[in-house]
Amino acid sequence: MAKQKILYNCTSCGAQASKWAGQCSDCGAWNTLQEGVVQAAGHPRFTGYAGDASRLHAETLADVEHEHEARVSTGVGELDRVLGGGLVPGSVTLIGGDPGIGKSTLLTQTLAALSQRLPTLYVSGEESRRQVGLRAQRLDLAVDKLKLLTETGIERMIQVAQQEAPRVMAVDSIQTVYTDILQSAPGSVAQVRESAAQLVRFAKQTQTALFLVGHVTKDGTLAGPRVLEHMVDTVLYFEGDPGSRYRIIRAIKNRFGAVNELGVFAMTDKGLREVSNPSAIFLSRHEKPVPGSIILVTREGSRPMLVEVQALVDESHLANPRRVTLGHEQNRLAMLLAVLHRHAGVAMYDQDVFVNVVGGVRVNETAADLPVLLSILSSYRDRALAEDMVAFGEVGLAGEIRPVPNGEERLNEAAKHGFKRAIVPRGNSPKKGKIGDMQVIAVQRLDEAIEQIW
Repeated sequence: MAKQKILYNCTSCGAQASKWAGQCSDCGAWNTLQEGVVQAAGHPRFTGYAGDASRLHAETLADVEHEHEARVSTGVGELDRVLGGGLVPGSVTLIGGDPGIGKSTLLTQTLAALSQRLPTLYVSGEESRRQVGLRAQRLDLAVDKLKLLTETGIERMIQVAQQEAPRVMAVDSIQTVYTDILQSAPGSVAQVRESAAQLVRFAKQTQTALFLVGHVTKDGTLAGPRVLEHMVDTVLYFEGDPGSRYRIIRAIKNRFGAVNELGVFAMTDKGLREVSNPSAIFLSRHEKPVPGSIILVTREGSRPMLVEVQALVDESHLANPRRVTLGHEQNRLAMLLAVLHRHAGVAMYDQDVFVNVVGGVRVNETAADLPVLLSILSSYRDRALAEDMVAFGEVGLAGEIRPVPNGEERLNEAAKHGFKRAIVPRGNSPKKGKIGDMQVIAVQRLDEAIEQIW
């Protein structure tokens, strides 16, 4: 085997150096040299083909054979939903989330269920065998067929995996894995990139479904190089407060399914349990109507959900009134308040405005515009909205209410939970008559919606 050569690449200008230095000699940038591996040309790892290069040829996309993807169910319905219907052989899934939110718990449960049907291998680089065993015992899992390996060296890890030949494999976590060909510490950019590249190559060559656990930074993004997210097929994020009972797992990248798909779990003493009806947990029925509360019909992936949007408007004694949002975009709130002033004549320049999406859900779609404004107006006027009313719609800068996708599915979900009134954009009014006994109020402008709420 050819000996690997270590080079240091500048992330600012791309220059290479044979040894590390604090400052790049080409561009003068400080602390930009990162360790990397260079191998001789013609090494089998970099050729990309087997045999004579003259046999290679290009073909049209229409000539490519389309084979049906044989997916493997994980046994966890919510995880299958987020993955797009199950595991694809040879796929690589990266799972990120805050410490203690349930990443290892979910993987232990999933691999324990899969081990009864398929060869599985759980590689732990952070916990000892005893710790993993105690978790499995606490969760009361059948682990008699689940293989466990505690190792951080990527070469030895792949060697054992080749001997065991698992169909599903999990590595917890990628930040603890290192390769012997690099001198930097585990968790560094070079180590994470090179270790992940070898694991991805192993998964693709052996058609092994691979799970990777990744740490997150203080900003909530995956730690390590950004290229790590580009190397894998699927990226899943755990969301929610670790102190709360509920956990949300969201797909932000998926080569085999829809992105922004959502799975909801409840943390119990026996591990994570699926929540089949997430709308029920995000709706809090008040004893009597309260100002500043309204129900939004949002859509996460392929599933409509009902969530409660709360707003609190209070007189401000600051030169710059506060605009605080939890689960909603702060810049969009500032824009909506300007639209409310311009097209409805309600000024908030001397008021603190707080908006919260109940249950720790993060709503990124524009369908929340109209409910947010109605809840703010309800709190400002101290007048409660009807408990049996829902709303959704995008608000434009000209004061118009724009339609959102899948309006009829949203209305059907609201009717299923017993809501009787809905304020929706005119473009989302039902095309096939009434939806149950629900009264659908279609509006075209913001002032029309405000007239209809009381």
